[in-house]
Amino acid sequence: MHPEELKCCVTQKDDATVIAVLVQPRASKNALCGLQGEELKVRLTSPPVDGAANKMCCTFFARLLGCAKSGVSIERGHTSRHKQLRIETYSAAEVRKVLHNTLT
Repeated sequence: MHPEELKCCVTQKDDATVIAVLVQPRASKNALCGLQGEELKVRLTSPPVDGAANKMCCTFFARLLGCAKSGVSIERGHTSRHKQLRIETYSAAEVRKVLHNTLT
């Protein structure tokens, strides 16, 4: 996968980067799965109960990107599998590069 392919799900918005994510809860392990439509599919081990999957999603991306947990938040989709994550610390190009390196 080429980093340019991630432009559909990783965009620059104001002073932050937004990632469109499709979450699959209750997976056997936490992992990125690639693109599904115009979203980045991520599998998470936590159940979608009491915000556990949302918290794990933010923690997973913070570790992946090497930033503080407070730098990753859910902008839209708190109760949906389709979410938009807001990344405060990196530009869209930097996030695409990290995601590309993780997926290949």
